[in-house]
Amino acid sequence: MHLNTHLIHMPGNYLFAEIARRVNAYAPQAPRPLIRLGIGDVTQPLTPTIARAMADAALEMGTPDGFHGYPPDQGYDFLRQAILDVDYAPLGVKLALDDVFITDGAKTDTSALQELLAADARVALTDPVYPVYVDSNAMAGRLGNYENDSWSRLTTLPCNAENAFVPELPSTPVDMLYLCYPNNPTGTVLTRAQLKRFVDWALKTQTLILFDAAYKAYITDDTIPRSIYEIEGAEKIAIECCSFSKSAGFTGTRCAYTVIPQALTAQVDGRAVSLNALWRRRVASRQNGVSYPVQRAAAAALSPQGRREVADQVRAYMDNARQIVTALSGAGLQVFGGVHAPYVWLQIPGGQSAWDFFDRLLHEAQVVGTPGSGFGPSGEGYLRLTAFNTAQATREALERILAIL
Repeated sequence: MHLNTHLIHMPGNYLFAEIARRVNAYAPQAPRPLIRLGIGDVTQPLTPTIARAMADAALEMGTPDGFHGYPPDQGYDFLRQAILDVDYAPLGVKLALDDVFITDGAKTDTSALQELLAADARVALTDPVYPVYVDSNAMAGRLGNYENDSWSRLTTLPCNAENAFVPELPSTPVDMLYLCYPNNPTGTVLTRAQLKRFVDWALKTQTLILFDAAYKAYITDDTIPRSIYEIEGAEKIAIECCSFSKSAGFTGTRCAYTVIPQALTAQVDGRAVSLNALWRRRVASRQNGVSYPVQRAAAAALSPQGRREVADQVRAYMDNARQIVTALSGAGLQVFGGVHAPYVWLQIPGGQSAWDFFDRLLHEAQVVGTPGSGFGPSGEGYLRLTAFNTAQATREALERILAIL
């Protein structure tokens, strides 16, 4: 049996699996219930409009005339058109229906889109970073050897307090660059001018940008771009991944979408090859899509009433983020994010390591965070806290944290 040696040699556990292991081992002996501000899972239920649409679609599926089998490979037209009308048209972004692919989650596509690249393609990403970007390329054998806590063929762009969390352009040629803004895990954003710098560089170097916009619903300033396609020329070099998980509570329901403009091509043997066509071919072979009731629910989230309800939920999470920022900064701690994203990036006081501080919060405060080093070397010395809990739990968590500092 010839196994994938790249998978065999992956270092350690997946970050959130390791957190779950430590939490589960401690929870039975904890003196009080744990408060989880670690994994970015939502806590508010689906809104009435969304839940009703899903229920109605499920009942429709129980009738001869309303039954739906396999969905279209790219998703139903009613949802893809709603995405174009609601998420892009107001931004002045013009896309075609066939540019949109419905998927079961941004994690699914951000990990799979590397299949468009050759096995020896070079990849760049910011550091710290969502671990899936790294792991998926490592499993494909694209990152070389893992030595001294780094991959030999991976280009990393450090983001920290010293550079205001604005990454530099890659100094060596790469084939694809991952960007996530609003950023997971730091909660920071790029201005229009800063994002334009990356788009202009990619147009010049013919580098593919994979832009993860899963948290765009949390942007509170209209001058901050919600889509990379707001930048001139981006449709020629960028793929964008978006999600209903954090904006409409679909973490347990699973629905997202990826945009690959038909203007996005690569030169192969002197001819222009459409990445949209390549991905469409891949999708047809690899998946059977997202269920009809879930797609109806996603479309309901984009309806006028659905958007009002979802906006209320987003505001509630951002109120939690403001609570975290205000309390921690008021205690003299250095914090970042929490303004345009549901994540707060805490600079750990006293020179403690990220995992040591994680364990201290768990055992002394019974609060679960996420150690920054799990997102990459530049995350050492930081801890990520999420705003995805109730207002009451968030307040209590902050009281517990401040009590042990």
